[in-house]
Amino acid sequence: MDPYSLKKLNALRMNRQAAVHVTDLGDGRDRVIEESDVVAGLLGKAVLRAFRQGKAFTAEVDGRTFFLNPHLPPPRLVVIGAVHISQALAPMARLSGFDLHIVDPRTAFSTPERFPDTRLSADWPETVLAQEPLDPYTAVAALTHDPKIDDHALIAALKADCFYVGALGSRKTHAARIERLKQAGLSDKQIARIHAPIGLDIGAANPPEIAVATLAQIIEALRKRGLQVAGARAA
Repeated sequence: MDPYSLKKLNALRMNRQAAVHVTDLGDGRDRVIEESDVVAGLLGKAVLRAFRQGKAFTAEVDGRTFFLNPHLPPPRLVVIGAVHISQALAPMARLSGFDLHIVDPRTAFSTPERFPDTRLSADWPETVLAQEPLDPYTAVAALTHDPKIDDHALIAALKADCFYVGALGSRKTHAARIERLKQAGLSDKQIARIHAPIGLDIGAANPPEIAVATLAQIIEALRKRGLQVAGARAA
């Protein structure tokens, strides 16, 4: 690997930014491609595939063979609310490879007994997220039903362009939430990114089933997230 490419990759990793290291197997030349870089034609489509799948592969482009090795930040899941759904969601999220963090200022709920082997923050989301900012490789699931706890996290998630933003609650509850978020200065386009009611529509009827539906929706959003790679628009 070219020393410049290695230096660039390390810098991107430190900032939780994704990149694809592309090597021409014919002449050995390489380059590091970020998600915002313009890559045209068939190579651009291959780069898009690498970003989405997160797995290395070779691709034949115009008679040349390229090795594409994606370097993606580990996906994070920040759950707002140490509730029953969170108890079911936590072990499944860890098994699925997510760096899990549960945030709830209510100390009666945020206990190691209820959430063994789980990172907990018994503090307000505005305090926690100020110390650990959200980013596009983070999912946020707001599950408390309490606007004083959920709303700040939702606002922060939308402003940070998190790949997934979901909130528990009925359509009536969400309608009231929309009005609050508008008053907070969010646009209709930003608010429309919230998955509410949260989770895939599988007819979930209890906390474990809601947890399954939520995690499935988060995984879908991660694997199908929109990427600003020009190859996605190439003919």
